[in-house]
Amino acid sequence: MTSSEINHLSRPRISGEIASPYGNKKSGFMAWLRKLFKRGSNHRIMSGRRHPQLIGEENIVWHAPTRSKNDRTRSENEDLDHAIALSLAEDLRKPTRDRKPTDNDEAFARSLQESLNTPSYPPNTPAHFFPREYRVCSGCDHEIGYGNYLACMGAFWHPGCFCCHSCGHPITEHEFSLSGMQPYHESCFKELHHPKCEVCHQFIPRNAAGLIEYRSHPFWNQKYCPLHEHDQTARCCSCERLESSNARYISLGDGRSLCFECMESAIMDTGDCQPLYHAIRDFFEGMNMKIDQQIPMLLVERQALNEAIQGEKNGHHHMPETRGLCLSEEQTVSSILRRPRFGGNRLVGMRTHPQKLSRKCEVTAILVLYGLPRLLTGSILAHELMHGWLRLKGYRNLKPEVEEGICQALSYMWLESEVISGSTRSMPPTSVASSSSSSLLSKKGGISDLEKKLGKFFVHQIANDTSTAYGRGFRDANAAVNKYGLRRTLDHIQLTGNFPT
Repeated sequence: MTSSEINHLSRPRISGEIASPYGNKKSGFMAWLRKLFKRGSNHRIMSGRRHPQLIGEENIVWHAPTRSKNDRTRSENEDLDHAIALSLAEDLRKPTRDRKPTDNDEAFARSLQESLNTPSYPPNTPAHFFPREYRVCSGCDHEIGYGNYLACMGAFWHPGCFCCHSCGHPITEHEFSLSGMQPYHESCFKELHHPKCEVCHQFIPRNAAGLIEYRSHPFWNQKYCPLHEHDQTARCCSCERLESSNARYISLGDGRSLCFECMESAIMDTGDCQPLYHAIRDFFEGMNMKIDQQIPMLLVERQALNEAIQGEKNGHHHMPETRGLCLSEEQTVSSILRRPRFGGNRLVGMRTHPQKLSRKCEVTAILVLYGLPRLLTGSILAHELMHGWLRLKGYRNLKPEVEEGICQALSYMWLESEVISGSTRSMPPTSVASSSSSSLLSKKGGISDLEKKLGKFFVHQIANDTSTAYGRGFRDANAAVNKYGLRRTLDHIQLTGNFPT
């Protein structure tokens, strides 16, 4: 006998009537023999079931029982035994009708019945596996019949159907990763979800607690390994982004580095900065804050700016880096006369010229650090020009948070006029809609998206400064200007030395 399902096993059994060569007559002996056979053939083996054990998200492979190569031979042998038994039973009917069953006949019949009920194969055939109708592959929705299969995630799978959601290849490892209810190779999951350092482009390592720890810039969202804050990785002096391993920065020769994006609009010498300086003076005039005095403006190196700060008696300076200075003392300052040129990743060929600054009014000169993008240079100029305007208009002995705060407010307003089109800031009635620099740029098609992004970063820097004078001072000044207007705020500062509340 050959079964259609390999996991159901049954004993051969004899049923029906045995035909006689003498017609349809049946002897009492054969009825007795059939009764004996039927009583003995009720014994059968029940197929067993075992449910897979799920442990966490591990894959458990279950092996179906190996089929014997002699199954067909065994079935044929069983059929042969059955035929022999029927033949022998027929022989018992051939003697005369007067012959009655003897004890030997009964013993022979019992022996024959026991031989039919005894299996011709070992009685320990494994039966602990699932019925076929119970296993349906969750990947292809087909039955899992004969062979290996996986039991995981509360379902059953053909080994070839349990595939990574990312690469589509089967997952053959003992461990895998889950995102929602989607399985992944551990390597694919790491590639997709494990953050990479944007400086060294390696996977950010785990800390001692097993957690992924990294640093992220609050504006640019540049993610990087914590060690890069202390391993001398260059940082752009303008946008603050760290140098990437595949994009080298330009060294300005004074300890500062500049990324290529900031370099595109960098102002390198005093002559290049003059149009921007005059445009910002026009912006002040449009705000009804015209500066009549011709205040010199110089672009200087870092060392020259630091020396000028040391010679200045008054003023509050933003540490640790000062980028501009409103000079009120007579000094000799070395300014940049000719812009440097590129030499590999360095600037070479810079030409400077010492210039003696004489005091003709309360403001001697405006000094700005060279090598910064146009919008950052312009915001520094607006800040320092506001210092100059306050001194020229007789605003004396202001607290640092008041003076620096209102200067930052003017710098912020100029950046907004350059970057944010259609700004909703209320302007004084006599103000001009836009500065001359904005008009000139509009005629040329406006600033690029890259420069706008940089401008928004400089606005973000001002708004989120954490220092007392520049940060809190700006926020108090900006709130007063938004509530009362610039003119009334300045009048209140002149009268009281504080912002209106």
